[in-house]
Amino acid sequence: MSDEIRVLRVGADKAAACIEGLADVLMDCVEGGASVSFMLPLARETAVAFWDGVAKSVARNERILLIAEDADGTIVGTVQLVTAQPDNQPHRADVSKMLVHRRARRRGVAQRLMAKVEEAALEAGKHVLVLDTVTGGDAERLYARAGWQRVGDVPNYALMPTGEFCGTTFYCKQL
Repeated sequence: MSDEIRVLRVGADKAAACIEGLADVLMDCVEGGASVSFMLPLARETAVAFWDGVAKSVARNERILLIAEDADGTIVGTVQLVTAQPDNQPHRADVSKMLVHRRARRRGVAQRLMAKVEEAALEAGKHVLVLDTVTGGDAERLYARAGWQRVGDVPNYALMPTGEFCGTTFYCKQL
């Protein structure tokens, strides 16, 4: 696999066309232990249905979807910006499902995705971003290096894919 990675914002049609590749990334992350809303075993149909819903949400302009592709055009990472917020929060968005396939980790993919999601937020008029991640997980270092502010922890917030409880740490960033 080449080290060339490109990050793209995809519209509704491309999002729908990417569902299988996105399902591959999601399944790999969950199988690797990521607590991202899914439990093991994660059926492919469940992963595909999730991404179908994301593609439809992109079509309704409720979220922005970014993908990272390698030189062969294989999707190796993704992140979403949920822009649909309540009326009193038009300036805010949630960063969601920052996923990098295990074979593409430690190559700056997550860092590039986070930089692009911040650019997309500004283009969408969003200047307050919020995200959450597993307390004590590898992603915490990424967010700290990218200038995100740790807001707080919630113990036993979610489950790991294998069923044990995990805490969640919330972060925010003012752009």
